Amino acid sequence: MRITLLGTGDATGTPVIGCSCPACQDAHRGGKSRRSRAAVLVESDSGSVLIDTGPDLRAQMLEHGTGRIDGVIWTHAHYDHFAGFPEFHRVQYNVDVYGLKETVDYIFDYLKFMHPKRHIVSPYEPFSLIGLEFTLFDVVHPPAKKPVGVIIRHAGKKVVITGDSQRNIPKRSMQHIMDPDLLITDAIVPPTVGVKKHMNTEEAWDLAREIGAKEVIFTHLSHFFKPHDEAAKEYPLAYDGMSFEL
Repeated sequence: MRITLLGTGDATGTPVIGCSCPACQDAHRGGKSRRSRAAVLVESDSGSVLIDTGPDLRAQMLEHGTGRIDGVIWTHAHYDHFAGFPEFHRVQYNVDVYGLKETVDYIFDYLKFMHPKRHIVSPYEPFSLIGLEFTLFDVVHPPAKKPVGVIIRHAGKKVVITGDSQRNIPKRSMQHIMDPDLLITDAIVPPTVGVKKHMNTEEAWDLAREIGAKEVIFTHLSHFFKPHDEAAKEYPLAYDGMSFEL
């Protein structure tokens, strides 16, 4: 399987409108600090799936030459994780979408004109798409209702994507996400910046150690980091377009 991080920014993206901080300046110059909103492309020999569809989806799909999508998985009903789905309008009809009932119900109120195919999934119950096994697991991300992360398994490999989450991941979820080959985790700010709804880098490192992740990548990144090339010397920061083959 191949995993591409189409968008690695937080809700505002980087550069932030009206901001001239060092990270935003680097983004304006075209550096790796330039981060669009959340979307992960998962590909196999049998097709492709999107995990979340942030507002920048059209540009992301054009840049990466992405064509037909065989399914969309939504982790939670926050704008920066689903609002790009209308970019499929008049491109691909009746897209199969997957998520918890609370998430899908909320998003369908906004996107019902597109007539996607609704698939309700329960936490901890695996389902198959494009020859891969996906499992959703509960996380904590107030005020979102029933936010989840995603586990992907194939050919003995295991990838864990936390989605937006605080560090206090439920015990049952922790049991399911142990020993991943790759952990892609929310780490929105350095520990010097206060945050409540997400993990900072210190908490993300702690999670990676506790679950025994073989490799860890930080995503959902804000402009509060130093410019990417400088910050990446200290943290395993993702960047838009970063890919992994497992």
